[in-house]
Amino acid sequence: MSDAFAKPVPRPSEDTQPYWDGLARGELLVQRCKDCGRLRHYPRPVCDGCWSMAHEWVALSGHGTVHSWTVCHHPFHLGFKAQSPYVLLTIDLAEGVRAMGQLRGMDPAGLRLGLKVRVDFEREGEGPVLPVFRPEAG
Repeated sequence: MSDAFAKPVPRPSEDTQPYWDGLARGELLVQRCKDCGRLRHYPRPVCDGCWSMAHEWVALSGHGTVHSWTVCHHPFHLGFKAQSPYVLLTIDLAEGVRAMGQLRGMDPAGLRLGLKVRVDFEREGEGPVLPVFRPEAG
């Protein structure tokens, strides 16, 4: 495949590197403010609750519920054309933050608000490990 059609890949920054390292180990990490305790995701240098820059990284359970989704029939980038259509989920994680990832392991016709899901980890080729979500068993 031509580089012009390769999927774009995330480029970790100083603020996001621990997140990507956690995914590579099979952990979903988020920042927790050391001053007010607020969890924040996506990673960023300043707490939006108290403006502190002090934080630590904590692992989440990876369990949550579907908040919304979209079925992408027309890829935003030609690198995603081969896997279209695909489903992008917004998940309310059990710990109170939201995350996004693609759906795996079920027909999108069965999606519903509040569906229980769990995070899984997937690497495509030489790219970074990405979070994806699968329905909870049972």
